Amino acid sequence: MTYERREIEIAGSRLVYHEAGRGRPLLFLHGAAGSGALLPALAPLAACRRVIIPDHPGFGASAEPAWLDDIHDVAYAYLDLLEALDLRGVHLAGTSLGGWIALEIAIRDATRLAALTVIGASGIRPGDIPTGDLFLWSPEDRIRNLVADPALAERLLAVPPSPEQQEVAVRNFFTTAKLAWEPRFFDPTLEKWLHRIRIPVHVVWGAEDRLFPLAYGQRLHALIPGARFTVLDRCGHLPHAEQPERLRALLEAA
Repeated sequence: MTYERREIEIAGSRLVYHEAGRGRPLLFLHGAAGSGALLPALAPLAACRRVIIPDHPGFGASAEPAWLDDIHDVAYAYLDLLEALDLRGVHLAGTSLGGWIALEIAIRDATRLAALTVIGASGIRPGDIPTGDLFLWSPEDRIRNLVADPALAERLLAVPPSPEQQEVAVRNFFTTAKLAWEPRFFDPTLEKWLHRIRIPVHVVWGAEDRLFPLAYGQRLHALIPGARFTVLDRCGHLPHAEQPERLRALLEAA
């Protein structure tokens, strides 16, 4: 299934999104690395879903709007997107930074949402749980630390990025820092409002996640009333890279 690249104006700024398939809408929000690796990993879902994968404001091909100050701005932009595309009964999903954004969306307005899946999501206060630091890791360390399988890490490192990919990576990293530098990958106000999420929630975590360890996922799960929790064995922070078939099955079942 081939994605169509589309553009829409949100609050006066260009937002690029990739769409494929028909059926119940799945809006999937990417992590700090951007949408690139997600597109092939989720493409098979287009056989039964309307798959929509945006580039966040300031990421990828989307413009960096003057109004982008924090994670809340991204959440409101996506609420505008849901209205602009008149999406209803949406399965909202997100990984890592995208999972955090998805949580911020759901506590504000879930009227257009039917279900929520967050995968290795950031956003809550880590407390005494030691987490990794994406900003201090070198590009090579990031790859090695984000996947559980050393052989996969070596294969990924063996493929050098193109100049265009490097440019996008720098842009994504800069915007991630703008949204998550201080405090590091959490919103001090998020936890007290997670009880507002009254749609079915599925929290998915890699058992060997070194960025946000399993204990972090267990804490997030405990903060969301009635949420399901699934642990992916032999998986790090990037299930779409390490266990794409399992991830697709979980998304399709939601």
